[in-house]
Amino acid sequence: QAINLYRYNIGLCQKFYALLNIFEVALRNAIDRHYREHLQEENWILRELAPGGVLGEYTQKHQVENIIEGLHKQGKYSQDRLVSSVSLGVWIYLFTKVPFYRGGQNLLRVFPQRTPGLGQKAIYKELLQIKDFRNKVAHHEGICFDREGNKDIGFARYHYGLILKYLKFLGFETEEFLQDFDVSPYSLFREIDEI
Repeated sequence: QAINLYRYNIGLCQKFYALLNIFEVALRNAIDRHYREHLQEENWILRELAPGGVLGEYTQKHQVENIIEGLHKQGKYSQDRLVSSVSLGVWIYLFTKVPFYRGGQNLLRVFPQRTPGLGQKAIYKELLQIKDFRNKVAHHEGICFDREGNKDIGFARYHYGLILKYLKFLGFETEEFLQDFDVSPYSLFREIDEI
């Protein structure tokens, strides 16, 4: 049973890894489009790393600066390459209080279909949950077990719903959008339940 659950955990991680990649690309592109327009700056990330900028207080901004330096050394720097190179943590950090206010308090516009009344703090907390879940998937941690190591798909099921919710908030009709990708974990959920 333990070996079977391990195999199922790998299968779930594969499904989620693909779904999380889709989510991350959708989120970062929406934020990039928003700030290019709002800040009227094509290379807004570079500019906003300065003190007082949206990313000016980011504790890991040296990582972003290293990416910029590396792209320049390779002669491949562009805003698009930078956007695709920085981590999910950077995009989620933008929803914390200081960068949210420095950015004009309008970043929630990237979620045109969000639940009315859902504010910056609540959205940040849920995005942070997605990021933490992504890290578990990336590090092959157990996502079909509870804290005591018992079989439990509640954790994975909750996060699947949360990711779909934010894809919908971003304006995607998730069923139609995801039909060409093999990312639904429901068949695995059923099989795990039957073990």
